[in-house]
Order: sequence, then structure tokens, then C-alpha cells
Amino acid sequence: MATVLIVDDDAALREGLAEALADLGHSPRLAASGREGLAALDGEVDVVLLDLRMPGGMDGIEVLRRIRARTDAPPVVVLTAFASAANTIEAMRLGAFDHLSKPIGRAELKDLLCRLPERMPMVSGPDADTEDGLIGSSAPMRSVQKAIGLAADSNAIVLILGETGTGKELVARALHVHGKRKDGPFVAVNCAAIPEDLLESELFGHVKGSFTGATADRAGAFRDAANGTLFLDEIGDMPLAMQAKILRALQEQVITPVGGKPVRTNARVVAATHRDLARLAAAGEFREDLYYRLNVVQIAIPPLRDRTGDILPLTQHFLARGAASGSRYKHLSKAAVDKLQRHSWPGNVRELRNVIERACIMTRADVIGPDDIDTSANEIPTDIAASDADLPAAVAQLEKTMIIRALDACAGNRTEAARRLNINRQLLYTKMQRYGLVEVSEKLTDGVGKDDD
Repeated sequence: MATVLIVDDDAALREGLAEALADLGHSPRLAASGREGLAALDGEVDVVLLDLRMPGGMDGIEVLRRIRARTDAPPVVVLTAFASAANTIEAMRLGAFDHLSKPIGRAELKDLLCRLPERMPMVSGPDADTEDGLIGSSAPMRSVQKAIGLAADSNAIVLILGETGTGKELVARALHVHGKRKDGPFVAVNCAAIPEDLLESELFGHVKGSFTGATADRAGAFRDAANGTLFLDEIGDMPLAMQAKILRALQEQVITPVGGKPVRTNARVVAATHRDLARLAAAGEFREDLYYRLNVVQIAIPPLRDRTGDILPLTQHFLARGAASGSRYKHLSKAAVDKLQRHSWPGNVRELRNVIERACIMTRADVIGPDDIDTSANEIPTDIAASDADLPAAVAQLEKTMIIRALDACAGNRTEAARRLNINRQLLYTKMQRYGLVEVSEKLTDGVGKDDD
């Protein structure tokens, strides 16, 4: 049985709702104005049915704002006979559980009360640092943390391996901040995101006038990271021609700016990739000598599916981070926790972070339930899973679906989409032509006003 506070200036509507609630086995309380409603609100009220338009200088929006400012605020359902986009958006923004149009029938009222979240005593969120870090105490993550501690003070090159979304840059930053170079700069360069003809200038710098558009000298990432750490992310996607120049820079600690003279560099290099460099080297797609030069100290980050014990601590961290941004701290129901731990997390920690962030935004209740946890974005489409087609046709359909999703996620950028799919860009383009997706990619790219080709 729920205690329902009805705040409405229409006496007939108040009495009608009260009668319906009593018939359903609930206990109604009545208030004829916003001020009466606030005065009647206490810890026993489970839900508030709040009229939007009321006289007396305090409308429903202001009452909603004051209720949601309370630490023990119950869910508030806004009722109005004059629903509009503006008042619906504002009510939901301020924390309404739902926004319904009058009149509300008995069946709708019953459904509403069944949807109410579980009430839990509000407690403060965890005192953990809300900055992203290496969260987790599972055995695989403990091994990563120990390896970081052993390698932090060294000048040796570190190669970080791990699937997309596992947190490779977090490991690189931990190596920096826990090492003797922590007072120096940390410079990160995504080798897959920079066009091939600009990558050399990005890394090594250039002198004024060395090429069209070089209107001033540029130091480049190696010199920017002097006395600090240079993080070369997704080095497995670096063009072969550039790999030879990187190899020389690593071996001799000398770089040559475009159009300039050789200069020494003392940046510590940390590289990362989600690709299998040993396999690429064997296939001639990555320089074998560079692979061995990079593979001095290797740190492999386990995928989230191999460290399920870290799912709950990571989730609590993301919930706390959401609360730190100004929203109320939310809790997970046991069923929601079970659902998180059953998921395979193909997108790893990045996927978990996005799922929790989405749940915090889209869930009005203070308790996140299993239905609020949306992991469907990475599930295999049911039309593929249940298809009666032969294997080649099913594989082709899956390939097409994954390419469309990758292109959509990257706004049509083929280089970034290829990186997400763990294939080279030429192979991606070939498959796009096969499945008739070239026009789709061009439309997506036109939408953001750029092209990666």
C-alpha cells in the first residue's frame, strides 16, 4: 500500500483520484494548493500527484522544484490538462517521474503505481575519487597495477595491449603520474585519427615554409613531451612509411622536423594498440623491427568479461561521477546488478560507462532497475541470430550491420571506423563497396562537414 499525496486545486478531481486510490488499496492525502502540499509532505509519502496549473502564486513547476530539492524526495508525477512540449520538457528536466495528461483513468493510475520505483533510504555516494582511474581489485587488474608500479620509474618503452574500451590511455597516464617524470608533460597522440600526410608533422614538427600551410614553426609531439611522456595510441594503425621514421626516433632518440635539422629528444614513449602486432608483423603489415623495439615492457589489459569482479566497483564509480556533476546519487537494484554481471561487455569499460551514464540520465527514479540497463546496442540483431539463411549469407549480413554501426558511431569517418572494426581502411572500403555502403558513408561525413579521404 502506498501513501499518495494529491496536490490539485480542482476539488472534484482530488476527490475522484482519492476514491480511485482507496479502491486500489492505497492511502490518499489531499492538498488544495502548492503550499498545502509542501506542508503535508513527510517521510511517509510514497508519491506525489501534482497539478501543473494552480493559483496562489506557486504553480506546479515551483512545487516540483522544491520537492526535488529535498534529500528524501518521493517520486513526483505531474498532471496537467494543458500538456505542451515546453512544460513536459521542463517537468522532466526538474526531476518529475512522469508527466501525464488529465483526465487519468483508474487503469492508468494502477499502472502508474505499479511502475513506481522501490523506495530506499538515501545515503551518500561512495567517497571514491570521481576522476577516471584504474579501478578494480580483481586478480587480472592487480597484475596490471603491479606491472605499472615496476615500470613507472623506468625510461624503457612500454607497449600496452588491450581491446577497444579497456582503458589503455588510463594505464599510460598511470605510468606517467606514478613515475619520476610526473612533473613533465603527458602528450597523447592518436595515430589512427591523424591523416597520413599530417602525422609526421604532428609527431616531429616542422619549420616555417617547409610545405604549403606551414606558416610558423611547430615543435611536434616528441619535443612537446620533453622530460615527460609521449603516448602513441593505436600505433598498430600507423602507416608503414611512418613506422621507419618512428623506429629511428626510438633507437637514436633523434627526430627530424619536416624541412628542418635533426634534434635530440628525451621523451619517454608509451605505445598502445588493440591489434595483434605480432600477427601483423608476420603478415608484413607492421614492421617487425619496430615491433621488437616497442615490445620492451608489455602490459596487457584484460577485457571486462575476464574481470567481472570489477564490474560493481566500476559501476559505483560511474554513479558517483554522475552525482558529482550535480544530479542525485542513484542506486542499483539487485536485479540490475545481476544484469550487469551477466552481460559480456564487448565494448569493455567504455561500454559500461556509457550504459550507466545513459541509465542515470534516462531513469527518473533514485533506484536503477534492470529495465533501465540498456545493453542492446552491442547485441547481435535477432534477424541475424534467427536467420534461416546459409552461413555465408548470415556472415555477410553481420558484416554489413557492424560496418553501418561503426560508420554511424564515427560520423562516417572511415579511418576511425576501420580502427573500431580492427581492419585496415582499404579492406573496409572494399566491403563498403560490396554492400553498397559508400553512399551511406558519404552522407554521414557530409553531415559533419568533413571527409577522411
